[in-house]
Amino acid sequence: MIFRIAAILVLLGGVSFAASLTTTNTAQAAMERVYDFTEMRWKMVDPNRRKYSRKKPPAKFNKKNVNINTSLAPGTVVIHTDEKFLYYITSDKKAVRYGVGVGREGFTWNGTVKIKRKVEWPTWTPPPEMRAREKAEGRILPISMKGGIDNPLGARALYLYQGGRDTMYRIHGTNQPWSIGLNLSSGCIRMMNQDVEDLYERVNLGTKVVVVGPGQDATKYLRENKNPFSVLFGG
Repeated sequence: MIFRIAAILVLLGGVSFAASLTTTNTAQAAMERVYDFTEMRWKMVDPNRRKYSRKKPPAKFNKKNVNINTSLAPGTVVIHTDEKFLYYITSDKKAVRYGVGVGREGFTWNGTVKIKRKVEWPTWTPPPEMRAREKAEGRILPISMKGGIDNPLGARALYLYQGGRDTMYRIHGTNQPWSIGLNLSSGCIRMMNQDVEDLYERVNLGTKVVVVGPGQDATKYLRENKNPFSVLFGG
């Protein structure tokens, strides 16, 4: 009788272990191998998680309608890299302002470019010089990564050209919303995914983009009126 009970317990234990093993294997099967741009390494992750829920940037970088003075045409985009703001001009007195992340030291730039390509959930293909630079620092970048929530280009990408030449800079979304307001990129302009989706719908191919570099005077292109009554009284 004792041996029979022991045998039953062993069998139950085996069933329990097998169920546990099956559950573990199922969980592992549900994981995906993705490249974590934050940690610069490949890792196994739950594909159903949402990085959008990570730490958000300060409230001042939220999308906002603002009063401005400008002589630039409606539809123009102005990026003030020192202030970490992107303005989409809707009139000579109004603009939609978004918070952005910009290039880190050594990767800042300025100039006038145009949007020549628009892509939803773009594939990320790091240029050879970026891969070589990161490899020298001990970080191996993927040759290419398909679009999705783990892709560092986020939900949308606007490709910036100067003349007929691709500058290799983009305005794009990010799976790192905490990076908005910081100097972290290799020169591209980062936006929160919901913001780049909004901008994507507003801009057309050929849209003019003015990038005001570090230390440059942005008021020659656009001046934001901090006083909400300034437009009414001509200030």
